Amino acid sequence: MALAAASHVRGLTPAVAGWDNRGVERLAIVVPGASARTPHGWTLSAGCLACVAAAAPLAEEHGAAAVVFTGYAPRGGATEAELMREAWRGQGGVEVVLEPLARNTAENAARTLPLLQKRGIDSAIVVCSWIHQARVRFFFTRLYRDAGIRTRIVAVKAPLSPRAVLWELAAAPVAWSQRRRIR
Repeated sequence: MALAAASHVRGLTPAVAGWDNRGVERLAIVVPGASARTPHGWTLSAGCLACVAAAAPLAEEHGAAAVVFTGYAPRGGATEAELMREAWRGQGGVEVVLEPLARNTAENAARTLPLLQKRGIDSAIVVCSWIHQARVRFFFTRLYRDAGIRTRIVAVKAPLSPRAVLWELAAAPVAWSQRRRIR
Protein backbone atom coordinates (compact mmCIF):
# COMPACT_ATOMS: atom_id res chain seq x y z
CA MET A 1 0.00 0.00 0.00
CA ALA A 2 1.38 3.37 -1.02
CA LEU A 3 0.59 4.96 2.32
CA ALA A 4 2.13 2.32 4.56
CA ALA A 5 5.04 4.43 5.78
CA ALA A 6 2.80 7.45 6.32
CA SER A 7 0.01 5.62 8.13
CA HIS A 8 1.50 6.39 11.54
CA VAL A 9 1.02 10.14 10.98
CA ARG A 10 -2.02 11.09 13.01
CA GLY A 11 -4.90 12.32 10.94
CA LEU A 12 -3.47 11.55 7.51
CA THR A 13 -6.24 10.68 5.10
CA PRO A 14 -5.64 7.82 2.65
CA ALA A 15 -5.72 10.12 -0.41
CA VAL A 16 -2.67 8.49 -2.02
CA ALA A 17 -3.43 4.92 -1.04
CA GLY A 18 -3.03 2.76 -4.10
CA TRP A 19 -1.47 5.53 -6.15
CA ASP A 20 1.16 3.77 -8.21
CA ASN A 21 4.06 6.05 -9.03
CA ARG A 22 6.22 3.32 -10.56
CA GLY A 23 7.52 4.59 -13.85
CA VAL A 24 7.27 8.18 -12.64
CA GLU A 25 10.72 9.58 -13.01
CA ARG A 26 10.56 12.56 -10.66
CA LEU A 27 8.09 13.22 -7.85
CA ALA A 28 7.85 16.23 -5.54
CA ILE A 29 5.98 16.89 -2.33
CA VAL A 30 4.57 20.44 -2.14
CA VAL A 31 3.44 22.02 1.14
CA PRO A 32 1.66 25.40 1.07
CA GLY A 33 2.26 27.54 4.15
CA ALA A 34 -0.27 28.78 6.70
CA SER A 35 0.45 31.25 9.47
CA ALA A 36 -1.04 31.94 12.86
CA ARG A 37 -0.75 35.14 14.86
CA THR A 38 0.77 34.87 18.33
CA PRO A 39 1.47 37.52 20.98
CA HIS A 40 5.06 37.58 19.70
CA GLY A 41 4.29 37.83 15.96
CA TRP A 42 3.55 35.20 13.34
CA THR A 43 4.34 31.50 13.34
CA LEU A 44 3.22 28.41 11.44
CA SER A 45 -0.30 27.24 12.24
CA ALA A 46 -0.82 23.89 13.94
CA GLY A 47 -2.33 22.64 10.68
CA CYS A 48 0.74 23.69 8.70
CA LEU A 49 3.06 21.96 11.18
CA ALA A 50 0.94 18.81 10.82
CA CYS A 51 1.34 19.03 7.04
CA VAL A 52 5.12 19.34 7.33
CA ALA A 53 5.15 16.28 9.61
CA ALA A 54 2.97 14.32 7.17
CA ALA A 55 5.19 15.26 4.22
CA ALA A 56 8.25 13.48 5.64
CA PRO A 57 6.96 9.88 5.49
CA LEU A 58 5.27 10.58 2.14
CA ALA A 59 8.57 11.80 0.70
CA GLU A 60 10.33 8.69 1.92
CA GLU A 61 7.59 6.25 0.83
CA HIS A 62 7.37 7.71 -2.68
CA GLY A 63 11.07 8.42 -3.16
CA ALA A 64 10.50 12.13 -3.68
CA ALA A 65 13.19 14.04 -5.55
CA ALA A 66 12.18 17.30 -3.88
CA VAL A 67 10.06 18.78 -1.13
CA VAL A 68 8.84 22.31 -1.85
CA PHE A 69 7.76 24.61 0.97
CA THR A 70 5.89 27.70 -0.21
CA GLY A 71 4.79 30.81 1.66
CA TYR A 72 5.75 34.38 2.48
CA ALA A 73 6.29 36.32 5.71
CA PRO A 74 2.99 38.00 6.67
CA ARG A 75 4.66 40.81 8.63
CA GLY A 76 8.33 40.48 7.80
CA GLY A 77 10.77 38.15 9.51
CA ALA A 78 11.11 34.50 8.55
CA THR A 79 8.89 33.29 5.73
CA GLU A 80 6.46 30.40 6.05
CA ALA A 81 8.76 28.47 3.68
CA GLU A 82 11.77 29.05 5.96
CA LEU A 83 9.80 28.10 9.07
CA MET A 84 8.64 24.89 7.41
CA ARG A 85 12.25 24.04 6.49
CA GLU A 86 13.19 24.50 10.17
CA ALA A 87 10.34 22.15 11.18
CA TRP A 88 11.25 19.56 8.51
CA ARG A 89 12.37 16.20 9.92
CA GLY A 90 12.48 14.29 6.66
CA GLN A 91 15.17 12.28 4.99
CA GLY A 92 18.45 13.91 4.09
CA GLY A 93 18.59 12.74 0.47
CA VAL A 94 15.68 14.84 -0.76
CA GLU A 95 16.19 18.36 -2.12
CA VAL A 96 14.37 20.93 0.02
CA VAL A 97 13.22 23.87 -2.10
CA LEU A 98 11.90 27.15 -0.67
CA GLU A 99 9.46 29.43 -2.45
CA PRO A 100 9.25 32.51 -0.16
CA LEU A 101 6.99 34.92 -2.07
CA ALA A 102 3.53 33.31 -2.44
CA ARG A 103 0.89 35.22 -0.47
CA ASN A 104 -2.11 32.95 -1.12
CA THR A 105 -3.04 29.51 -2.44
CA ALA A 106 -3.24 30.66 -6.06
CA GLU A 107 0.27 32.06 -5.82
CA ASN A 108 1.48 28.90 -4.04
CA ALA A 109 0.44 26.93 -7.12
CA ALA A 110 1.71 29.43 -9.69
CA ARG A 111 5.06 30.09 -8.02
CA THR A 112 5.87 26.42 -7.37
CA LEU A 113 5.11 25.29 -10.92
CA PRO A 114 8.34 26.69 -12.47
CA LEU A 115 10.34 25.23 -9.59
CA LEU A 116 8.94 21.76 -10.39
CA GLN A 117 9.46 22.22 -14.12
CA LYS A 118 13.07 23.31 -13.61
CA ARG A 119 13.71 20.04 -11.75
CA GLY A 120 11.96 17.83 -14.32
CA ILE A 121 9.18 16.87 -11.89
CA ASP A 122 6.33 15.02 -13.57
CA SER A 123 4.28 14.11 -10.49
CA ALA A 124 3.40 15.98 -7.31
CA ILE A 125 1.71 15.29 -4.00
CA VAL A 126 0.37 18.47 -2.42
CA VAL A 127 -0.02 18.17 1.36
CA CYS A 128 -2.51 20.54 2.99
CA SER A 129 -4.90 20.75 5.92
CA TRP A 130 -8.29 19.18 5.38
CA ILE A 131 -10.09 22.53 5.52
CA HIS A 132 -7.77 23.92 2.82
CA GLN A 133 -8.08 20.99 0.41
CA ALA A 134 -10.90 22.38 -1.76
CA ARG A 135 -8.94 25.51 -2.68
CA VAL A 136 -5.69 23.56 -3.02
CA ARG A 137 -7.40 21.16 -5.42
CA PHE A 138 -9.00 24.09 -7.30
CA PHE A 139 -5.67 25.86 -7.92
CA PHE A 140 -3.01 23.16 -8.06
CA THR A 141 -4.70 20.33 -9.95
CA ARG A 142 -5.61 22.18 -13.13
CA LEU A 143 -2.48 24.34 -13.29
CA TYR A 144 -0.15 21.38 -12.75
CA ARG A 145 -2.16 19.09 -15.07
CA ASP A 146 -1.99 21.66 -17.88
CA ALA A 147 1.80 21.66 -17.43
CA GLY A 148 1.93 17.84 -17.62
CA ILE A 149 2.40 17.24 -13.89
CA ARG A 150 0.21 14.53 -12.37
CA THR A 151 -1.12 15.77 -9.04
CA ARG A 152 -2.63 14.24 -5.92
CA ILE A 153 -3.85 16.07 -2.84
CA VAL A 154 -3.26 14.68 0.65
CA ALA A 155 -5.45 16.28 3.28
CA VAL A 156 -4.16 16.18 6.84
CA LYS A 157 -6.59 16.37 9.74
CA ALA A 158 -5.29 18.89 12.22
CA PRO A 159 -6.62 21.19 14.93
CA LEU A 160 -8.90 23.82 13.48
CA SER A 161 -8.89 27.44 14.59
CA PRO A 162 -11.77 29.89 14.15
CA ARG A 163 -9.37 32.04 12.10
CA ALA A 164 -8.79 29.17 9.64
CA VAL A 165 -12.52 28.68 9.15
CA LEU A 166 -13.07 32.40 8.59
CA TRP A 167 -10.11 32.56 6.21
CA GLU A 168 -11.47 29.73 4.04
CA LEU A 169 -14.94 31.29 3.97
CA ALA A 170 -13.53 34.67 2.99
CA ALA A 171 -11.18 33.21 0.35
CA ALA A 172 -13.77 31.12 -1.49
CA PRO A 173 -15.56 33.98 -3.31
CA VAL A 174 -12.32 35.31 -4.85
CA ALA A 175 -10.98 31.94 -6.00
CA TRP A 176 -12.21 32.21 -9.60
CA SER A 177 -10.65 35.63 -10.13
CA GLN A 178 -7.39 34.45 -8.56
CA ARG A 179 -7.28 31.40 -10.83
CA ARG A 180 -7.79 33.55 -13.93
CA ARG A 181 -4.77 35.63 -12.90
CA ILE A 182 -2.40 32.67 -12.53
CA ARG A 183 -2.99 31.03 -15.91
